[in-house]
Amino acid sequence: MPLGEFQLIERYFSAAGAGRSDVMLGVGDDCAVLRPRPGLELAVTVDTLVAGVHFLPDVEPASLGHKALAVNLSDLAAMGAEPAWVTLAITLPQADEAWLTSFAEGFHRLARQHGVQLVGGDTTRGPLSVTVQAMGYVPQDDGLRRSAARPGDGIYVTGGLGSAGLALKALLGDEVPASPSDHERLLRPQPRVTEGLALRGLAHACIDISDGLAADLGHILEQSGVGACIDCKSLPLSESVHHYVEQSGDWMLPLCAGDDYELCFTLQAGRERELAARFEGLDCRLSRIGRIEAEPGLRVLRGGRVESLRAAGYQHF
Repeated sequence: MPLGEFQLIERYFSAAGAGRSDVMLGVGDDCAVLRPRPGLELAVTVDTLVAGVHFLPDVEPASLGHKALAVNLSDLAAMGAEPAWVTLAITLPQADEAWLTSFAEGFHRLARQHGVQLVGGDTTRGPLSVTVQAMGYVPQDDGLRRSAARPGDGIYVTGGLGSAGLALKALLGDEVPASPSDHERLLRPQPRVTEGLALRGLAHACIDISDGLAADLGHILEQSGVGACIDCKSLPLSESVHHYVEQSGDWMLPLCAGDDYELCFTLQAGRERELAARFEGLDCRLSRIGRIEAEPGLRVLRGGRVESLRAAGYQHF
């Protein structure tokens, strides 16, 4: 007997993620019933991943399940929000049980890691796509924004840049020195949830790097009414990305390639010690890459010269 819609939901998604006491009614009814904690605001985000656009059709299902959730948790991290609940809408060409088992395993493992419960969603037949909506808590008036950068702020990024972009080049057939770690960064990014929580009440502005550093930092600059200068020598690069850039001269890769899912944030001068103290014990590289300036526009310092950089990155249209 082919697997039906409700059997599919019951078998693979009815008990997904961590069990939470603030879920009054989860998967299996017309709506989820949730009980938000008093005194907190709700942060909500949603992302869709489409086969052939956001991932290659032959991607490992467990990696797709992981990434579909990770990109949404990354959005919550950029707001300094504590993840709580998710919904999942998945469109499938067919109900392949082996594929579903692998996808659900990748999704569930990351959900449990971050204390997230799947509380509802939808399944339908059609071209492969995955939509996840994530919800989380942030203290009232304490969420991080894109609009609060100030002249004189340092610009920081977590982790490294360009690894996912280099891995994508390799998967598309380019002869580039992508390492297994670069491929892991592309296929199973780790959302910086703990780091986002550590930045609450400290960072001025914050965003996650999904479409490329230049594009996403550009959103901070536009919404804050400021400019910035980035020092290319300060960009955190893996050994393989550094080798690629040195050999090819392609500095646009770490500046513009997407899918890194690191945090880019600004910090008031003089608060570096507090930042270091909050990140002590976290397994996370932290790099100061530039400075917020009053003059609008994004500039890069490279080879002793300052050049204007268009805030280029991935765009759907």
